[in-house]
Amino acid sequence: MRIHGKVVAIAVCFGVFLLLYFWGGNAADDPLLREVGEGSEEDEEEDGESSPSPSEFGGNEAEKFAGTERWGGVHAQSKADSNVARPLTKRSREEKLMHLAVVACGSRLDETLTMIKSALLFSVKKIKFHIFSEESLAPQFEERLNLWPHSVIVKFQFSIYPISFSVGNAEEWKKLFKPCAAQRLFLPIILKDVDSLLYVDTDVLFLRPMDDIWSFLKSFNETQLAAMAPEHEVPKIGWYSRFARHPFYGMTGVNSGVMLMNLTRIRSTLFKNSMISSGLSWEDLLHPLYQKYKNHITWGDQDLLNIIFHDNPECLFVFPCQWNYRPDHCMYGSNCKGAEDEGVSILHGNRGVYHDDKQPAFKIIYDAIHDFPFDDNMFQSLFYPVQSRFLDTVNTLCGRLPQVFLKQIGKTMKSAFERKVVRHARPRN
Repeated sequence: MRIHGKVVAIAVCFGVFLLLYFWGGNAADDPLLREVGEGSEEDEEEDGESSPSPSEFGGNEAEKFAGTERWGGVHAQSKADSNVARPLTKRSREEKLMHLAVVACGSRLDETLTMIKSALLFSVKKIKFHIFSEESLAPQFEERLNLWPHSVIVKFQFSIYPISFSVGNAEEWKKLFKPCAAQRLFLPIILKDVDSLLYVDTDVLFLRPMDDIWSFLKSFNETQLAAMAPEHEVPKIGWYSRFARHPFYGMTGVNSGVMLMNLTRIRSTLFKNSMISSGLSWEDLLHPLYQKYKNHITWGDQDLLNIIFHDNPECLFVFPCQWNYRPDHCMYGSNCKGAEDEGVSILHGNRGVYHDDKQPAFKIIYDAIHDFPFDDNMFQSLFYPVQSRFLDTVNTLCGRLPQVFLKQIGKTMKSAFERKVVRHARPRN
């Protein structure tokens, strides 16, 4: 009898154990519970960038300037109840923000806003803009961005940061080449919680979705951590190959006006250099490298980047010239085959060509995007005016190749039209 009692007790305990085991396993596999558990971490990684401390400014105004994040033109904190705290879904988890950084000083406000506008006009995914600017420009950026239509405001998020340099003499860095341009060297150090980032100069215009250049990140091999386009396509007429007094990447050097970066890899890499036998971290490398070459560099931070990737060529991914198309690609004859075949993807109006009449082909596109009202028809108010005005540039150095400037933007607008109109016109199931 006692034996039977023990057997029954053991059987009951074993049965209870099995029930608890299967109940616990099924709960762990429950889609809703799994979704909440996975989503919270991803959302924090996606939207949780911290801002640098406003060390260069004082009081409450500094706190507002340096540490405030905006979503759709509204304080992120105040909008938590409506958008940020929405229920997690598979689609919302998979939506990844693209990150774009720009540095604006002096009279670059309008030019920077036009660049941001071009990115928003054509891109598919939402964008987080990291705007580094002088104190006087910060409230102007915030005011102007908040005036844009709601249909545009919901597509982006932005943070404004002060100009700051973590190593060396801040005033010396600030005056290197152009005002504040050296700030881009410090992005991996300042934006510690951002994994990947596209940096562009203020005089850049997107003629196709930012999503397309962002996708180059997937093409990086295990050692590559940044991507840039060549400074020139023809060594015989390239600046670096003829005049540089310092090491540079490849045959013609690279141009840093459009630079795609995996910041996580940059922060974790020790870079080979000509100063010591062991590698140096990015932050430890910048100041001694500048001190060594400061009397031999002409283009400031771009020259320093060329030196770094000359010593570490395995770290650089080189994308084609149509992703950083400049006047040099057409002033001396057409020398960007990729733009001839596919059209310009990103227009880089250096040499001030957006604001004078030396290269009207560049100025026409800048003026058209600058003046375009967001809610107007893109073909009627943007593409057709550009197309018709190009007839006046066919006798200029760059305007004689209209297909280079118009081919890609035509495709881009067609795709944007199909996303906006054709998709919404389909009957719902």
